[in-house]
Amino acid sequence: MVSRTLAQGKPVSITLFAFDEGEEISSHSSSGDALVYLLDGQAEITVGGEKFNLKKGETIVMPAGIPHALNAVKQFKMLLIVVFSLQ
Repeated sequence: MVSRTLAQGKPVSITLFAFDEGEEISSHSSSGDALVYLLDGQAEITVGGEKFNLKKGETIVMPAGIPHALNAVKQFKMLLIVVFSLQ
């Protein structure tokens, strides 16, 4: 997995990721709402125990505090945008 942070601040984080087939990020949660946009390839994303298969051009939202995981079904690239509460 390769990543490049494009923006990092208190209200938002924007990061590009590239995964090889079979790579994964195990289940974890975030303090911010996260949006994943698949730029290329195919991924299986689990949110709160439910599995979703995403392909190029598709998006999914992973709400704050809900466990989620990613698995590269095929090599894929994604844009991750996380929005944090300022409270």
